[in-house]
Amino acid sequence: MIAVDTNVLVHAHQRQADLHLSAKEVMRQLAESPAPWAICYHNLVEFYAVVTHATLWRSPSTAEQALEQIAAWRESPSLRILMDTEDALDRMSELAVAARVRGAQIHDARIAACCLTYGVRELWTLDRDFSRYPALRTRNPLVK
Repeated sequence: MIAVDTNVLVHAHQRQADLHLSAKEVMRQLAESPAPWAICYHNLVEFYAVVTHATLWRSPSTAEQALEQIAAWRESPSLRILMDTEDALDRMSELAVAARVRGAQIHDARIAACCLTYGVRELWTLDRDFSRYPALRTRNPLVK
């Protein structure tokens, strides 16, 4: 199963994003595929925070626009929303200690833990920081 990181979601939604058209097409193909794909719940929360952030965009998304986008992705019958399990904190802690993460880097450890728990075979991301977690294969879907 493929999971999608926040940065890909943001580029797919926000027309002002540099890679908007490429990301939008990648997301369309993924959503229309019968193969299961995933978004961690945390990524949806972060997506909302980023696209509605007034200082990041000339025209930030409204709350309604952000929620409509999330609803549109959720309409894909092959989408799985991945939630934390009971052992999520332990798994995140193990990853964080092994990767020696500090500060805000803990958010990536949380995403990595969620993906690994659900057997995600590949995380689509533009973020190289996930290389700290060698058990999680990553790929930038916007680079050919």
